[in-house]
Amino acid sequence: MLKKVLLCIILLLVATRFAVGQTSTTFIDFINQEHDWVDSVYKKLNKKQRIAQLFMVRAHTNLGQAYIDSVAKVIRKEKLGGVVLFQGGPVRHAYVINKYQRLAKVPLFMALDGEWGLGMRLMDSTISFPYQMALGAIQDDQLIYQMGQEVATNFKRLGLNINFAPVVDVNNNPNNPVINYRSFGEDKDNVARKASAYMRGMIDGGIITSLKHFPGHGDTDVDSHHDLPTLPFTVSRLDSLEMSPFKTLIGEGASGVMVGHMNIPSLDTTADLPSSLSRAIINGVLKERSGFRGLVFTDAMDMKGVVKHFKDGEADVRAIIAGNDVLELSENSKRAIKSVRKAVRKKRISQEELDQRIKKVLAAKYWLQLDRLRPVETSNLYNELNNNRALELNQQLADAAVTLLKGDSLIKHLDTEAHTAIISVGADSTTLFQTELAKHFKHHVDYTLAADATAAQVAKVINSLGEYDQIIVALHDQRLRPQSKLNYNNEVNRLIRELATSEKTIFNVLANPYTIAHLPGIENAGGLLVGYQNDLSLQRSLVKAIVGDLKPSGKLPVTVNNFFKYGDGI
Repeated sequence: MLKKVLLCIILLLVATRFAVGQTSTTFIDFINQEHDWVDSVYKKLNKKQRIAQLFMVRAHTNLGQAYIDSVAKVIRKEKLGGVVLFQGGPVRHAYVINKYQRLAKVPLFMALDGEWGLGMRLMDSTISFPYQMALGAIQDDQLIYQMGQEVATNFKRLGLNINFAPVVDVNNNPNNPVINYRSFGEDKDNVARKASAYMRGMIDGGIITSLKHFPGHGDTDVDSHHDLPTLPFTVSRLDSLEMSPFKTLIGEGASGVMVGHMNIPSLDTTADLPSSLSRAIINGVLKERSGFRGLVFTDAMDMKGVVKHFKDGEADVRAIIAGNDVLELSENSKRAIKSVRKAVRKKRISQEELDQRIKKVLAAKYWLQLDRLRPVETSNLYNELNNNRALELNQQLADAAVTLLKGDSLIKHLDTEAHTAIISVGADSTTLFQTELAKHFKHHVDYTLAADATAAQVAKVINSLGEYDQIIVALHDQRLRPQSKLNYNNEVNRLIRELATSEKTIFNVLANPYTIAHLPGIENAGGLLVGYQNDLSLQRSLVKAIVGDLKPSGKLPVTVNNFFKYGDGI
């Protein structure tokens, strides 16, 4: 009997160790401590295999079996530390995750860019929560924390353990081609609050997160996927604005930080040197000055912003020298590992420092309980990833994001018996917005105009406007990446100008809020609601706001123009 009691106590203590270990406040301490499992795994690896733990390879499940097998070959031969999953399907992802984990000498990091959840990569078969720009409008941060928990649950269900999110860039440049709608907005404090809620939800849910893109990619007009952006700002400006949310979240126990590819002369004067390869920025600013002791990830090492000036594996070596713990998507990991070994022999890299990083990576895997890894169960996977709880939360987030900029009284006095035109612009067929709204207005007519509608199609709508007592318009952006300007032709823009002259028109912007600045005269319309993106949940939310079932509570997360500024919302 005594033996059974002692066994139960031991098992309880072991379980408690993992329960305590997986919190945002203890992760940093945990990965910087010594662990028997870490030491035992480290000793079983040769020098090349130890370095390989610092590299992650790209994987897709929509490119055919030959591609899947080619990645498997790389994992088996090079003994890499992790995989970054991209497009495909959840069941196929589960299959390759199980396959790759079986092949690995050491359990693998399994990562995905899930800024708005699994749907960012698995868009046809999993839930996409609102973009961060829409989340930036929400006033109840607890909803965003719940979203973080749900994302973590879905990641773990699929066998993923790292989310390269949230984006912590302060988007103070409306023309930013790469961050923009992926940011929580232009206010550093709002960005920090929203990112904190999302981050804490995920870490409390048991996965590793990575703030991005340090030291701040929000005020650039160059996409680092294609070239190297330059940030010409002073240290004081960077410290007080771009880096401010990062510092706040590091203080709250951020588990990971992803360093972007940007040239920043005020922080490192080396010509054409990306921040991701700068020891002054990573070791100096991020680790020493900001006190960060978590995992440092590079942004993808195959991006032009990093390899343009450092070719043939030199970028990988410099990334290690700079202080990164994990390199994402090297152009050639076999070459990179060989180059790093050579750099160690030539004393360009300290062996002691390298070993510390390798053990930190292994400790993070231990924190994730990868020492007790179980295969992903594929039965009922789709239903569990698209569960009712997550779907309801998605609608709650959409409802909380809706922002009313003008027309509170007009909306309250809409007449369900009056002749009403319901117009969807930028759509190719009748929209959910129209079908849902039509249920509330007995005498309505629907009009749908594509972004490239002809002059005749536009004229037909304009000529009929006089017949209606009230006009409700939805502006849709059907592009996957909603940009700062709608892709409407001149004829369609002429219609919008015409509609904006009427005080009986209510506009609903299902697009990037920055698009409002390119719609001259819209401030004169009777009403203006912002839905932030062309999402079905947000279409439902706007309908609820129009018919009085929802009181809009969102606030603009960015300044659009002189008429509509950050924090506006009735």
